[in-house]
Amino acid sequence: QVQLVESGGGLVQAGDSLRLTCAASGHTFGSYSMAWFRQAPGKEREFVSAVSWNGLNTHYADSVKGRFTISRDNAKNTVYLQMNSLKPEDTAVYYCACRRRIYYPTSNSPDEYDSWGQGTQVTVSS
Repeated sequence: QVQLVESGGGLVQAGDSLRLTCAASGHTFGSYSMAWFRQAPGKEREFVSAVSWNGLNTHYADSVKGRFTISRDNAKNTVYLQMNSLKPEDTAVYYCACRRRIYYPTSNSPDEYDSWGQGTQVTVSS
């Protein structure tokens, strides 16, 4: 079992930056692909970014490409999402997710992820 705890959300202005952190428990964290999703009020959960188990492959939604950067530190069981040039449309609850299949590649489907954090609110004002 992997438990995930997100932090780093907050209220910022358009153009500002935030870094989200996802702390994971479990000794096999370094074998799993990880991802960030987000959900705005009244909308479905959507893919934001994912990183492979070894950190070598990353993927981004078109809406955040060039502004967000995902990374991981397997020694610290942590995944990060650096968000720059934030826009009001980035406002959502951001969730960290773990695909608990050893060495499986990333996916942009929430159905492929087995463990989820409780989410952290990001609000961007215009």
